[in-house]
Parts: sequence; C-alpha cells; structure tokens
Amino acid sequence: MNKKLTELTLNELNIEKKKTKGVLTGLGLVMLIACGILVFLAAKSENFALIAVASGSFITLLPILIRLGQIEKEIKNREQE
Repeated sequence: MNKKLTELTLNELNIEKKKTKGVLTGLGLVMLIACGILVFLAAKSENFALIAVASGSFITLLPILIRLGQIEKEIKNREQE
C-alpha cells in the first residue's frame, strides 16, 4: 500500500503517523546504541575517525523525519477544513 497522502482518509493518516513514529523511535534507539558503541571503539582504539562516522550517521534518519512532517502537515490541513 503505497498511496499518496492526499488519497488516504484521516483515520489512515493517523495510523500512518503512529507507524512512522514507531519506526523512527526504534531506528533512533538502535542508531543511538550503535553510535555509542562506535564512540567507545574510537576511544579504545584511538581511531577518532569513527566519531565522525557516528555523528554523521544520524542523517540517515532524515527521510523518515521528512515523511513524518508531510503526514503531520496533511493531518493539519484536513483538520482545518
């Protein structure tokens, strides 16, 4: 089911928002743990390039943040009508 947001009902949009938030939370926690491990390994091995990798890896969450913003914007537009 890969419909455009404008084709979804308000109930479906709320369900999509809840799912997207769950995915973002889960991936964010996994990313945070992975970054913590990378920083620990960087300090232990004195390979400080791993810190740059750890801090730069959060950009991978940007597409899901954009999608969540689009869903919230569509819900807001629907509720104003």
